[in-house]
Amino acid sequence: MIQEEIGSALAVHGLILRGGLVFDRNDSAPVGPNGGVAKSVLLIGHGGAAMWPHFHRWLTGLAAIPGNPLDCWSKKVIGGIAAQAGARAVFPSDRPYLPFQQWAMRAEGLKPSPLGIVMHPRFGLWHAWRGALLFEHEISIHVPREPIHHCDLCDGKPCLNSCPVGAFSGMGYAVDDCVDHVNGTDGTVCLTRGCLARNACPVAAEHRYPADQQAFHMAAFLRARTRR
Repeated sequence: MIQEEIGSALAVHGLILRGGLVFDRNDSAPVGPNGGVAKSVLLIGHGGAAMWPHFHRWLTGLAAIPGNPLDCWSKKVIGGIAAQAGARAVFPSDRPYLPFQQWAMRAEGLKPSPLGIVMHPRFGLWHAWRGALLFEHEISIHVPREPIHHCDLCDGKPCLNSCPVGAFSGMGYAVDDCVDHVNGTDGTVCLTRGCLARNACPVAAEHRYPADQQAFHMAAFLRARTRR
């Protein structure tokens, strides 16, 4: 499959190609589909809520799924496309963890926001990477040049002033304060409608996740923190 065919296969599920890169000598490249060293990677993810209806239909009516059902869905969908493309599928939740965020920022030329979430020039904070395809040959990949970073142009940084417990600051992310708040009686809005700091960002409001998707991600976040 060529990149256009991969993109078409992903679009059926509300997913998109999120750029890629050719590994260089400074990279510790993972193993490819045939056991050799991978030479290229294509990132896969979504922008906005396009994938949510597809995932939600798959999830509805299923019995309980161990672990994160979104990870299970991603592995099912992307794994099938990888098999057709002759690639090895890898995922952010796999251990040992691969440097997905570093790959992704290089592939699309992106930088983090003050919340730590990577800012996208089109989708703002409303996007994610769901997996990647590894190849043992080099792929011709377009790398964008200096995309706009909205955070550099933002006055006031409303994302840093909207958290009820001040979990985000120039000193980093006070994750325990966040978890305690969301788990408490005062955290109902964050739990059911999503992070207030993230929602305060004015960029790409049209791509903001719907409330049920935000609640799903928040619940998954709390479960992951509880297991630690």
